[in-house]
Amino acid sequence: MRYNAKIASNPVIIIFISQVLSGTDLPNTQYVVGSFACIGGGLFGLDISSMSGVLNNNHYKSQFGFPTPSVQGAIVASMPAGSFVGALSVTQLADRLGRKNTVILAGIFWVIGSILQCASVNRAMLVIGRIVSGYSVGLSSAVVPIYQSEITAPSIRGRMVSLQQWAITWGILIQYFLQFGCSYIDGVASFRIPWGLQMIPAIVLSLGMLVFPESPRWLFDHGREEEALQVLADLHGAGDKTNELVVLEYEEIKQQVYLERTEGAKSYLDLLKPGNPRRVMLGCTLQSWSQLTGMNVMMYYIVYVFEGAGLTGRRSNLIADSVQYVLNVAMTVPAIIYIDRWGRRPMLLAGTLAMGFWLYLVGGLQGRFGDWGELDGKRVWVITGNDAATRAVIVCSYLFVCSFAVTMGPVSWTYPAELYSLKIRGKAVSLATASNWAFNTALAFAVPPGLDTIAWKTYFIFGTFNFACCIHVFFMFPETVGRSLEEVEEIFQQGHIFTAWKIGRNVGKKTLEEVVEKSRGIPVDQRVDTPEEKA
Repeated sequence: MRYNAKIASNPVIIIFISQVLSGTDLPNTQYVVGSFACIGGGLFGLDISSMSGVLNNNHYKSQFGFPTPSVQGAIVASMPAGSFVGALSVTQLADRLGRKNTVILAGIFWVIGSILQCASVNRAMLVIGRIVSGYSVGLSSAVVPIYQSEITAPSIRGRMVSLQQWAITWGILIQYFLQFGCSYIDGVASFRIPWGLQMIPAIVLSLGMLVFPESPRWLFDHGREEEALQVLADLHGAGDKTNELVVLEYEEIKQQVYLERTEGAKSYLDLLKPGNPRRVMLGCTLQSWSQLTGMNVMMYYIVYVFEGAGLTGRRSNLIADSVQYVLNVAMTVPAIIYIDRWGRRPMLLAGTLAMGFWLYLVGGLQGRFGDWGELDGKRVWVITGNDAATRAVIVCSYLFVCSFAVTMGPVSWTYPAELYSLKIRGKAVSLATASNWAFNTALAFAVPPGLDTIAWKTYFIFGTFNFACCIHVFFMFPETVGRSLEEVEEIFQQGHIFTAWKIGRNVGKKTLEEVVEKSRGIPVDQRVDTPEEKA
């Protein structure tokens, strides 16, 4: 097998800490393998701060012709536009090359994009570099959750995939502080150095993935059953092929693969077969809602948000921004630890209500105490002479970010990755992620002109989106916590399209005996032997 079995089956001290906090007693391997792949999510975070940290950098403005709000929106949007294409590419790459090789490919594209951005001398070169980097982010943001969900046990899958969001927050924070530190450099190096350094994690990702295993579900689906069994044993049973969890996972994958083989070759039309359109729409709409919450607006354009609040000094603005990014990292931790206890639905419902509330407060405060003014020669809506209102807007922005970090942020990556059958998982997750990037692109274009024209009313729009999302989740999103990817199938066999709250947490769960008994009904010529039968 082309991976290092010692790395895939040995514990790491950081995992022990996670187990103590979460009260679980599972093999540590899944954390090691899955958390390393999260570097791919960190690339997304690096890109967010690579722009937000230079919006008020005079050397950046001078180098690229003092971009207007519309032009700056286009520069920012070029990355999610590339990500949209990258996410769609996963519909083919994840199934053909495998999950692992697609992650490696994403790292390579990121390095190329970073070089182009670092060396850019005009807007066109910068946009091309961001498109290439965006393609990388699209690949990694779609395939990493698939990879993580397919190598982890049901009881910790939410926690594992949530690490993708945590990696994004770390990427934002690290790049922002690089930008902050380099902002003291007098010259174009103030933004070129951070843009160049961001290629280092991608190099580590691509080289490091060489020693980690391929997804056992992908291996099984491609006729490499023995390798799949060994990977499952290394991940879940410390190398023991007869471990109960290993046998359970093996049997369920076997049944799913057999069922899908009887249905014929894979096709995009599979997405339209009975039961699948509902799940595809749930994944796509959740990823779309994650953008419409307004979170990335608060990340990309936080400089503009705080300027509107009256925080107009460059250094003080940068410091206030950095607090927001630290909170984003810190508040994702409780979600990682407790997502598999709290469940997906409660987190989404509570988070969207809270975010809508804070955004309405931000908009109301700016509308009541702000007015049109001039800053650096441009017309802006700004609060002046009212320190209390300024502080209130900043605090509400912080609370909004905290609400997202502990709820919607992790769940928006976890939920779509666990909705689908193996046959359509690659295509469906990539479509869901592409929906994220489509809305990301549109908002990156629209928000700067929006803040420039309707100002504080922009926050009411995003607040309303949050309340609409809450209603949608309540009626249509069933709970998936605690089930294996194969057991999720039975959730959607219950119906309840518009009464999702009626589907209990135990629907679909099976014992090892039930799964093995079901396997014995598979025709001999279609079966794959169990570990006991192989012995």
